[in-house]
Amino acid sequence: MPKGLLIVGVPGTGKSLTAKATASVFGRPLLKLDAGKLYGSLVGQSEGNIRAVIQTAEAIAPCILWIDELEKGFAGSKSSGATDGGTSSRVFGSFISWMQEKTSPVFVVATANDVTQLPPELLRKGRWDDLFFVDLPNPVEREAIWKIQIAKHGRDWSHYDTVALAKASDGFTGAEIEQCYIDSLYAGFSLNREPGMLDIATALNDTVPLSKLMNEQIGGLRKWAVGRCRMATSQLKEENGRKIAA
Repeated sequence: MPKGLLIVGVPGTGKSLTAKATASVFGRPLLKLDAGKLYGSLVGQSEGNIRAVIQTAEAIAPCILWIDELEKGFAGSKSSGATDGGTSSRVFGSFISWMQEKTSPVFVVATANDVTQLPPELLRKGRWDDLFFVDLPNPVEREAIWKIQIAKHGRDWSHYDTVALAKASDGFTGAEIEQCYIDSLYAGFSLNREPGMLDIATALNDTVPLSKLMNEQIGGLRKWAVGRCRMATSQLKEENGRKIAA
């Protein structure tokens, strides 16, 4: 029985969307674990909350349990003994022990941006079926994202040169591409017209992508992922002078 998967990568590349899509692919209900609500002010309340979460998930099973921003949800477990009397450490220990020993069909999907903050016992084999790394979208993926975002906002993507937009948005994440198109919509609406290529180009020029703002951190994350994760981004190959997904 599959246990789950951990998705790490650059912020804004669709990790949370992938977790949501997993429930649709499997055709199972999706539960989201809000780690911030696990902790209570009373002694023993936090430990009771994590047991209630596990019991609820197992009662609804088969289901998908989604944990967003995993490294932030369980932050402080390493120094728990000096900060909260060991509460975070006990909650974290109960959760990873359940992940290892569970027999109920609860498929855990977790996302993380900063994998360096995750304790090694959470990353080892046996907790997850696989570890995926989501990188910045390649040209083919950026073109697909532009088509999806344009159609999402009720426009016909064939009215735009999506190949040129994919080239102009090199280094942009999917979330940044979406926001750039929204900005172009605002620009067009302010002039009482539909947004054009010039409006999108202006929005792209005015946006500094995360790949430039945090170039060193993203470079370090990519270096860490090599040989440790399964790459979620497909490789490209040349065909008739154009790059396509392999």
